Amino acid sequence: MAVALLPITLSAAGIAGLINVWLALRSGRSRAAAGGGLGHLGNDLLLARSRSHTNFAEYTPVVLVLIGVIELAEGSSLWLWIVAGLFLFGRIAHPLGMENRFPQGRFIGTILALLVTLGLGLYALSLPLRAAPASVAIDAPPARG
Repeated sequence: MAVALLPITLSAAGIAGLINVWLALRSGRSRAAAGGGLGHLGNDLLLARSRSHTNFAEYTPVVLVLIGVIELAEGSSLWLWIVAGLFLFGRIAHPLGMENRFPQGRFIGTILALLVTLGLGLYALSLPLRAAPASVAIDAPPARG
């Protein structure tokens, strides 16, 4: 049985998993420093880190699914590697921008997430429309006689 490895999807998902852990640890450390509990506790750093983690969780699953189905349908390609890389760069830039460590990061991360999601979504929708129509053989009913 052949197994499709989907190297772009696996690489992007692996990196996304590591980014998710990084974001979770940052939020957890900020929450512990603020005394624990729910919400942002009036702490702006905790709010920024929690929102960064939530923003990551909002976009990443959809983008990974889109990358996966496109790669499954068409195979690996340089443009899909580039799009995955840009998305992941944006997912790192966004939280740094939320804390003003990289002031343009929030904007860059937001724009990249929106453009990648829109572009991949439209591309995925176009795939069945561009596919050659499948030949369907219809057997004639048996002759009665």
